[in-house]
Amino acid sequence: MLTTVKSEQKTDELIEKIADYVLTKEISSEEAFSTAHYVLIDTLGCGILALNYPECTKLLGPIVPGTIVPNGCRVPGTAYVLDPVKGAFDIGSMIRWLDYNDTWLAAEWGHPSDNLGGILAVADYLSRERIHRGLEPLKMHDVLESMIKAHEIQGILALENSFNRVGLDHVLLVKIASTAVITKMLGGGREEIINALTNAWIDNSSLRTYRHAPNTGSRKSWAAGDATSRAVRLAMMAIQGEMGYPTALSAPTWGFQDVLFNKKPLQLAREFDSYVMENVLFKVSYPAEFHAQTAAEAAVRLHPEVINRLDQIQQITITTHESAIRIIDKKGPLNNPADRDHCIQYITAIGLLKGNITALDYEDDAAKNPLIDQLREKMVVQENKQYSIDYLDPNKRSIANAVQVHFKDGTSTENVAVEYPLGHRFRRQEAIPKILEKFADNLATQYTAKQKEKILEASIDYNKIVNMNVNDYVELYIR
Repeated sequence: MLTTVKSEQKTDELIEKIADYVLTKEISSEEAFSTAHYVLIDTLGCGILALNYPECTKLLGPIVPGTIVPNGCRVPGTAYVLDPVKGAFDIGSMIRWLDYNDTWLAAEWGHPSDNLGGILAVADYLSRERIHRGLEPLKMHDVLESMIKAHEIQGILALENSFNRVGLDHVLLVKIASTAVITKMLGGGREEIINALTNAWIDNSSLRTYRHAPNTGSRKSWAAGDATSRAVRLAMMAIQGEMGYPTALSAPTWGFQDVLFNKKPLQLAREFDSYVMENVLFKVSYPAEFHAQTAAEAAVRLHPEVINRLDQIQQITITTHESAIRIIDKKGPLNNPADRDHCIQYITAIGLLKGNITALDYEDDAAKNPLIDQLREKMVVQENKQYSIDYLDPNKRSIANAVQVHFKDGTSTENVAVEYPLGHRFRRQEAIPKILEKFADNLATQYTAKQKEKILEASIDYNKIVNMNVNDYVELYIR
């Protein structure tokens, strides 16, 4: 007869800290909840905008057509009723498709609102299940709290742990953060959260292959949906009693740190609280990789001065920070939209040529404009060491870029430097009206004026939305 022996091995401290934070931490920051409110509507708006792109919508819906899921979750902007695992994939993929949702930059970068895919799918599913059993559904306040905690886990782990330097994609942190908060949402206690987290860490981690030439491709737009979806599956398994692995991180030879992190221990730069949500970066103006947001702002400012002198340009100097050079400094052919929206030269060229940047500017038809590559060929990208230092400074968290255009006659434009993008905490009040405008514009691409107004009416007032049942709020988005 086989006997199961309960392991006495102490669980990795980092995993315990994540579990205890999710389970016991009371979030008291009004700023965090207020910011989470704007993150919620901005993120959903990004998902709705993505429904205009067939390459996104072809991935949505049940895996097996015609599948019926009692009390299933709804996918905003569609008529789909899905199990929460596929629902998380769909919502997460919509959110990330156009690279327009929030951003976090540190030793690792990423998009913490990617976690909303799993959080919203599970919250909607749980609410419908609870109503079916005669219980109270979850409130949108619960969604905001889960978002704050998921943001915090992903963002704090990113501060000093560079997964990209060992070739791993940042969506690993989406899986970790989503797993933790979703297990709690499903009713899991400390043991279940720890078990789910250990399985998330020992899962195979996505490589960054699809984010870099010559393999840049559309997987970068659904990778986060895949990660948050996997989190839902692992959380549900833990709730069913699936075991965990106490030293998933630290086990010699076989643990995450030895196998995938160059034998280095993972570090926590600060204790978990609500720092990340309070400092998160909104993409307000342009759907472009965030390291280039300030370059885009600078280029747009220079547009009126250069648009009638394009044939006179000798050189364009982009002064930036180390992380931007490492991931979005690209020369030569760009093969698809995923390649173009991660190229600082392409983004800068569009800003100079158009005085604006939209998602359509990355599509093949727009990229045929020969002026784009002519300008790219004249660009020189260089690092400003202070920009790189300030990028990592926890009191600044800048994302600085400067653009200057030099003409053949020896004259030049001003060197336009933008240290903090619109959407940075330091420019939050300036950004909020633009966030609301962006949300309304995104809704208008899919909804009638009447339905759009209903969504806006429910969404804009913080005190109204936090008290809404999750299922009622999601229902507003169904088409």
